[in-house]
Amino acid sequence: MGSKVFAKQLTLLLVSTTIILLSACSEVVELPETASADTQKVEQETSLARPTTVSTTATPAPETQTPTEVQTETSTDSANTQTSTPESITTETQTSPEETVTEATTTPSTATTETTTVTEPQSSPDVATTDSSQASLAPDTTAEPVASLSQPSQPNQTSVTEPVTSEPVTSEPAEPVVTEPNTSPVIVNEPQEPIQTAVTEPETQISPEPTVITEPAPVDAEPVVSEPEPTPEPVVVEPTPEPVTEPTNAAGVWQPTPGTTWQWQLNGTLDLSFDVDMYDIDLFDTPKSTIQGLQAEGRIVICYFSAGSLEPWRTDASQFPQEVIGSKMHGWDEFWLDVSKYDRFATIMTARLDLAAEKGCDGVEPDNVDAYQNESGFPLSYQDQLNYNIFLAEEAHKRNLSIGLKNDLEQVVDLEPYFDWALNESCFQWNECHMLLPFIENNKAVFGVEYTAPASEFCDLVNGFDYDFLKKDYDLKAPMQPCRNQT
Repeated sequence: MGSKVFAKQLTLLLVSTTIILLSACSEVVELPETASADTQKVEQETSLARPTTVSTTATPAPETQTPTEVQTETSTDSANTQTSTPESITTETQTSPEETVTEATTTPSTATTETTTVTEPQSSPDVATTDSSQASLAPDTTAEPVASLSQPSQPNQTSVTEPVTSEPVTSEPAEPVVTEPNTSPVIVNEPQEPIQTAVTEPETQISPEPTVITEPAPVDAEPVVSEPEPTPEPVVVEPTPEPVTEPTNAAGVWQPTPGTTWQWQLNGTLDLSFDVDMYDIDLFDTPKSTIQGLQAEGRIVICYFSAGSLEPWRTDASQFPQEVIGSKMHGWDEFWLDVSKYDRFATIMTARLDLAAEKGCDGVEPDNVDAYQNESGFPLSYQDQLNYNIFLAEEAHKRNLSIGLKNDLEQVVDLEPYFDWALNESCFQWNECHMLLPFIENNKAVFGVEYTAPASEFCDLVNGFDYDFLKKDYDLKAPMQPCRNQT
């Protein structure tokens, strides 16, 4: 409703302005009947629109302008007419949410502007700018030019621009177009509501979390852990026979303690000049007289033989059954034996122990007793190796022979009670020296050699473990460098 009143008031403004301009130019323009009728209709509706809030202000017009200041130019190339008023006529509109209708009356010498303010509900800015229709009057299509005012571009102030070229208007006066205003307040308030709902949504998602966390905690705790614990115990107990330390103490076999000095030579001419506590030499190659000569000097003699491989050059090599001979050892001219069937060559091993006792050896060093950890050519198990090694220890003790565990670090814990000492190769190189500590804990000597690393690199470590290590070459001839102080 407010927009319709505004359009009609605008029509009245245009009609009044046109009359003033025509009067200033001393030219009489006859208005069409339709214009006067519209004017009367606008005046009637204007008088009815809230007379209590109408305020009238009069502002003096600028300096007196003569009618000659209104200039009209006509171009014959265009079918449209544009007319500008002099610079002295301006219409000011207040910035309040009120719509203003300006009535201007001028005389040939003086122009005054009356501003009538009608208070109406403020519509959106789009209503003022979309009313682009103008009421133009054309009393004469050929002779007389028609002056029209341009629509104000801003709501705060409407200014009349400089005169522009105008052309005769041939069209009929257009009816003002009134568009329905958009209700902007409703659109502005709507987006605030979904913001509040979006904020409150995540609060409902937090609440179910603590119920999920507390439920699974007491389900699987105690019954699963307690059941499997007793299972590994019978496996360890079964392979351990009753006599553990009795054979050693009863027979009085030699059991060296940490700090025992020694020399290990298996090849070359035997060098007997080392002042050590123990010599480890070859069982087959060393004559009995040499053994007795070392013992006469107060030295212990340990006799070496291979208990886990076939050495083709030995005098008893032909006695091994073919089915127990396995793969060739890497880097050596020897062949692994099937220790899971050691009963088929057990007599060969006991005969070698008998030879050691006959020559007067104080103990034996059975080599290659870790076939289950190598590519032997047989599916050997941990237990197969354990059974065979215990057999060797018991048979040695039966003959009052001391026996050392050669390498086989994985079985140290199980075999330490059966063996009197240990001998290792390259535990420093493979970072395995700590695995021999069970012997030290039971006051049993740990002998060992390193082949590649210099003595300055590994001696501090093995001395810290209280081991007795030597630096030697792979050929195991006489030269050696002890880690402990030896003369």
